[in-house]
Amino acid sequence: MAFILNIETATKNCSVSIAKEGKIIALKELNNGNYSHAEVLHPFIVDVLKTANINSDKIDAVAVSKGPGSYTGLRIGVSAAKGLCFAFNKPLIAVDTLKSLSTSISIDKGTIVAMLDARRMEVYAAVFDKNHQQIEETKAKIIDESSFAEYLEAGTVYFLGDGAQKCKEVITHKNAVFVDDKFPSAKEMANLSFNKYKKNDIENVAYFEPFYLKDFVAIPEKKKV
Repeated sequence: MAFILNIETATKNCSVSIAKEGKIIALKELNNGNYSHAEVLHPFIVDVLKTANINSDKIDAVAVSKGPGSYTGLRIGVSAAKGLCFAFNKPLIAVDTLKSLSTSISIDKGTIVAMLDARRMEVYAAVFDKNHQQIEETKAKIIDESSFAEYLEAGTVYFLGDGAQKCKEVITHKNAVFVDDKFPSAKEMANLSFNKYKKNDIENVAYFEPFYLKDFVAIPEKKKV
């Protein structure tokens, strides 16, 4: 009987779940428009363990959303996951953030483009088929009117994630469908992490690093006049 703690902090949605055999038994998340992970992540972990009525040393693995996403958010989530794995000698499972996001919708036909907001007109995006199998690698893309044209010409394309919002006025193809209010969540991580656990698809806790996709660039603070 596998109990897995899932941690998702790649975007503004701070989300934690406990899953039993891939089924959610406790979930806590907050998306208030701010990056509040440093304040709420550890209390959320305590809350879901209490709701699930299990002690932290009784979980069988810790799963963390590996990115891409917010540099700071990913660091916080991965640091917390590693700390738990070291403390209780548990395996670490890494779940692809965009893969997890893609599973938040079900479609009968067409294509899913999961995308996270980067900067300006840039997004982190990956393309999935109707079975949530990835068909185009994760990339940092500058969005313009020709983006994803080959998929749009072939059929309906569902755009989801916080990166999709800024694409609405640019991607105007008739086959484009924008799905609102979808964020990576520890809810969708549950089945993916359990499948990895069954295959012993785990990470080296000491050396694992988030998938940033591109180097972190610090924006200098504006000088006060």
